[in-house]
Parts: sequence; C-alpha cells; structure tokens
Amino acid sequence: MTQRMNYAKAAPEALQAMVQLQQVVDRSGLEHPLLELVKMRASQINGCAYCLDMHSKDARAAGETEQRLYLLDAWRESPFYSARERAALAWTEELTRIADREVPDELYAEVRKVFSEVELAHLTYAIIAINGWNRLAIPFRAEPGHYQPGNHARHD
Repeated sequence: MTQRMNYAKAAPEALQAMVQLQQVVDRSGLEHPLLELVKMRASQINGCAYCLDMHSKDARAAGETEQRLYLLDAWRESPFYSARERAALAWTEELTRIADREVPDELYAEVRKVFSEVELAHLTYAIIAINGWNRLAIPFRAEPGHYQPGNHARHD
C-alpha cells in the first residue's frame, strides 16, 4: 500500500497536540514495558501495521521477550503476564472496543485493585493516545517497516 498523505505536514498543530499527550503519558510513571504492551494490544485490535511495527521494535529494544510479544493476542491463556499487565490489557481491550459495549463495573473494580486513581487516569490516556495514533496511521496508510527503535520524531 502507498501512503495517502503526510498528516504531520498537513496539520502540524494537531500533530503537536498528539505528541504532547504522548509525552505526558511517557512521563506518567507507568512502566515502559506495560505501556508497550498496551500500545501493541490496541494496535492488534485496530489492525494498525505501522504501530505494530513501531511498538514491537521499541518493546524488543527495551528488553521485551519475543515469547510475550508473540502471545500477546492470547494473553488470557498465557502465563507470561503479571496481574497488573493483565488488568491493563483488559482495560485496553474494553476502551479500544468501547463503541461495541459499556465498560463493566466489574472490570473497573478489578483494574482499581492494581492501579491507583492517578495511574488509571494515565493508563486511560495512554489507551486514548494509541487509539488516536492508530486512527491516523490506518486511514492515511502509514507505511510499516521503516521505523527504527526510539525514533518517535517521524510521524509521517
């Protein structure tokens, strides 16, 4: 597929707002490996090849194992994720699919057992951010394969 347009150049002020949200999430204190899993899981659900390419590379560069990345789509059936990661992944799935259903009180209660209010707010913003990035990359056909770990400056 050929990239349709460079959304960064077309609307630089909007891109800067997205970057600022991402920077807040990145400085939130949430664990980097957890954030990469969240980004990967939302991108799997949304089918965003560009973001999957980016975040799988970033996760591996930060020390994430191939096994955990390969099994992420089946995290419920896999023993390789902590209770905190499982809660974050469940929250990610519900928020990413929010158009299909309401977020259950039971899930909120489970997530609150392992995340403080501040952490849950930041986790939610992280999920909002990756879903936003997915919704930019998919319709404008951002081309996967060129991203180098840590090079988030390139949003085209």
